Amino acid sequence: MKRQFYLIAGLISLGLGGIGVILPLLPTVPFMILAAFCFANSSPRLEAWLVEHPVFGVHINNWRQRRAITRRGKWAATAAFAASCVIALLFVKPPWNLIPIAAALISGSWIWTRNEPDPEKAITRPPSQKE
Repeated sequence: MKRQFYLIAGLISLGLGGIGVILPLLPTVPFMILAAFCFANSSPRLEAWLVEHPVFGVHINNWRQRRAITRRGKWAATAAFAASCVIALLFVKPPWNLIPIAAALISGSWIWTRNEPDPEKAITRPPSQKE
């Protein structure tokens, strides 16, 4: 039962992360990190696939090893939060537009408190089990 729950949660996270690739206001990497966590508890094959993924594997491994987010990732997230604030101000009438702005400010400031990958131990690509 627990394994199925993690598998379903991982697949949902993977789907939301996939949508986030296309939709600029939905974060991608946090959902992939969550999916990797869920797959670690349900499907070693899916976890290995995600951890070794050429794009997302680097971010997942940086997070797992040092709870680190790259500076580029922090700036990208900040830009997405800024875009969501502008959209909220343009299309939603007050006071409802203040809710996403407050969420963006809280979430956006949190990522800047996270570590950045150590340049000497920087992960430039995910580890492969085939090596």
